Amino acid sequence: MRQKTQIAPWLQPLWEGLDFGQFPNAILLHGQSGIGKFAFSIELAKALLCETANGSPKPCNQCEACHWFDTGNHPDFISLVPETHRKLMPHADYDSDESPKKGKVVRDDESESSEKKEKKNISIEETRSAIENLAIGSHRGGNRVILIYPLEMLRSDSANTLLKSLEEPPANTIFILLADRVDRVLPTIRSRCRLLTAPRPNREEGIAWLKAQANEIKGLKARDADIESIYDEQGGAPFSVLNSLIARHNKDEKDELTIAIQASRFLLQSMAQGVRINWLETAEKTHKAQYGFLLASMQRWVSDLQAVAQGGHPRYYPKHLSSLEGLSKLANIQKLHQFWKSLVQARRHENHPLATRIQLEGLLSQYQQIFGP
Repeated sequence: MRQKTQIAPWLQPLWEGLDFGQFPNAILLHGQSGIGKFAFSIELAKALLCETANGSPKPCNQCEACHWFDTGNHPDFISLVPETHRKLMPHADYDSDESPKKGKVVRDDESESSEKKEKKNISIEETRSAIENLAIGSHRGGNRVILIYPLEMLRSDSANTLLKSLEEPPANTIFILLADRVDRVLPTIRSRCRLLTAPRPNREEGIAWLKAQANEIKGLKARDADIESIYDEQGGAPFSVLNSLIARHNKDEKDELTIAIQASRFLLQSMAQGVRINWLETAEKTHKAQYGFLLASMQRWVSDLQAVAQGGHPRYYPKHLSSLEGLSKLANIQKLHQFWKSLVQARRHENHPLATRIQLEGLLSQYQQIFGP
């Protein structure tokens, strides 16, 4: 029987279905952001590199390979993640000039340099370097594992470089690819991978896990009602909620997620005003947050508004039921549906280097018109 791993309980059945004896050359693990895919992939990479005898539970956490992996020094583990995500790597020790730069706030995203935006992507140089090194045999004579996250953030040239390796995979090389939005991954890459869908926990399971994790953090104080409210607001993503609670506990006001949550709450307060929304002010006060995060919040709000307008109940913002009911009576349903389509379109291009503030102004202005004559 396979030993229990340090992964989320709702992903345990997915883990149990893996066959390490006949593992594919490439898997594409996809699912909602913040539900534990990355932690799952790290545990998987460790298991694939574990050198305990075949048939024994993996990872064993005892062999030399496991110890090397835990210290971030396994020579046959390659991770391709953008600079903004390197802090997620386990026990990795990066030089100061390679670590994510924190604390710098750009006053206007229109002046944000292309170099700064590039840090959110995986560079073609990193991809080519990793692929070229695959021609060399593995250091320990076993598997070599390449983890790429998030896959949809690969530039087109980097994606094409990866595709060539997937078409002719080197011996004993396994690709673990992760995507929050599988629809943004090239079809040619998807077709060469075994797709694994990471399920989202049900609300009861997710909140129970979240409260248990929060209780283990010394000094962290969070009311159950607050945890449940944030959980609903973030669409049932326990890992994202936990990270936001930790950032708040550490009083890290410059944390990217903390900034996004605060901006999102201001955004929702403004959207609750309906036709009276000051869309210029709202865009000005929120545009420095992650654009994708803001769009997701808007989508959840509109989803709840559509549900209430049809006599249903809000899924994401039940505490705003009164506001949603009032707005639903004033909304032009046709314009509401059209606005939903605009949000879907915006999500498809959320990583495009356009000015966030201008895009938000356009969307919020359209939202205001839903309640106008």
